[in-house]
Amino acid sequence: MGSRSSNRSDLERRALEIIINSREKGILQSELWRDLNASSREGSRISIKLEKKGLIKRRRELANGRWTYRLFTDRMPPRIDSIFDSPCVRCEDFYRCGYGGAVSPNKCVKLMRWILKN
Repeated sequence: MGSRSSNRSDLERRALEIIINSREKGILQSELWRDLNASSREGSRISIKLEKKGLIKRRRELANGRWTYRLFTDRMPPRIDSIFDSPCVRCEDFYRCGYGGAVSPNKCVKLMRWILKN
């Protein structure tokens, strides 16, 4: 039983990774289970479970004359350009900065201004 449970959670992780990498376009549930090399039944179970956990959204869609679901997530992988102009990148205190230290991100005025601006 432990091995089956482990395989199932591994499939869920792989499924979520594929869905996240599909970005705004999403992926058809039928494509997902093929990518996972899983049965349609297992693919459906995984997508329903991820939806119940609040990790993905499913939208019903007609594709090639059959009803399926398009799977999306709000959790997009961070892009480097999203932090490129962060004050931390060129801060003189970068190597001394850390939570609980004299120089700390939660006390940094420059960082707070940048966050509020963006």
